[in-house]
Amino acid sequence: MTVTAKCLVEATQLTNAQTTLYTATGLRAILDKISATNVSGSAATITVNLVPPGGAAGGTNTIVSAKTLQAGEAYGFPELVGHVLNSGGFVSVLAGTASAINFRMSGREVS
Repeated sequence: MTVTAKCLVEATQLTNAQTTLYTATGLRAILDKISATNVSGSAATITVNLVPPGGAAGGTNTIVSAKTLQAGEAYGFPELVGHVLNSGGFVSVLAGTASAINFRMSGREVS
């Protein structure tokens, strides 16, 4: 077994469409650090789904639902830390406002 600590999602500015940012392909991934910052001048929301293999982002796999970040606020998602994605599972996000939120995620891949 090999464990590799790495950045799973480089800092990226979110759109206001449901978007897959990371897929565990041929391995398992453990989420360690997730950060989002509202870089806009107004409040904005973010929704995060941890989707099982073969699934689709939706209400049954929403972990963070429409979390409001005030202008300039950063959030560390303690509710996501430690979750495991099996091979084929993925992280999908939705921002309520395009270009308002920057997102980054680090973790460990286990193969």
